[in-house]
Amino acid sequence: MKSGQFPNLPHDPLDGLRAAPWPLPCEQLPKRAFAYQAPAGMNPASPPESPSAASLGQISALTLAHYAARAEEFEAGTRDHDVGQNIDALLRHISGTPPFTILDLGCGPGRDLKAFTARGHTAIGLDGTAAFVERARNTSGCTVLQQDFLALDLPAAGFDGIYANASLFHVPGAELPRVLGELRQALRPQGVLFCSNPHGSNEEGWNRGRYGAYHDPQRWQEILSAAGFALLELYYRPAGLPREQQPWLATVWRRGA
Repeated sequence: MKSGQFPNLPHDPLDGLRAAPWPLPCEQLPKRAFAYQAPAGMNPASPPESPSAASLGQISALTLAHYAARAEEFEAGTRDHDVGQNIDALLRHISGTPPFTILDLGCGPGRDLKAFTARGHTAIGLDGTAAFVERARNTSGCTVLQQDFLALDLPAAGFDGIYANASLFHVPGAELPRVLGELRQALRPQGVLFCSNPHGSNEEGWNRGRYGAYHDPQRWQEILSAAGFALLELYYRPAGLPREQQPWLATVWRRGA
């Protein structure tokens, strides 16, 4: 991972969901970032050199601090965001008889925990931001784990589905294969992983106080396939808009054998 100039680091679509004044206009995005860009033809099983433990600690600490400082604004700005399409995409691909046990990875203040519970499923949240964990527990009544995405401690084969909505893009590219391997082990055989992330052109770095990796669709599929997942479904959001107005890439994956 190296430091470089990235004038085209993508606008983070999460900013459109949050209350003013703290999101900056895209043209004010910082131009310097720790970043890697995957070389053409790179073997997805051979990720770039991992950053040091100190760098990873800083990435986690600063990103979580950014969310913690804006917990109320984040909750207000995302409370009414309709992600029913994403919840449906996960649930329809899970085999077996419901209710299912679902891990909401990066649950924030608990909006989607309540949605899964309302459908009769057992929802368990996970977030690294203490303020979100407290809010999610209080508002949903669900079990919510406080864990860093880079230091997960999950039960083996504990979940029928993992719902990673707007969360995995915060994982540095060099660490993503390891984190995906841990999520795969946390899924039951034939379990399903849902992911939705802002897509880009494989840029990676600091985006207004948060760390983000913005993979293109091909690269994202290579990484997930190499981690032992089989693609079930792919679509862009928001639905019904031209592609250039759909910053979110949603994918659904089944755990391989």
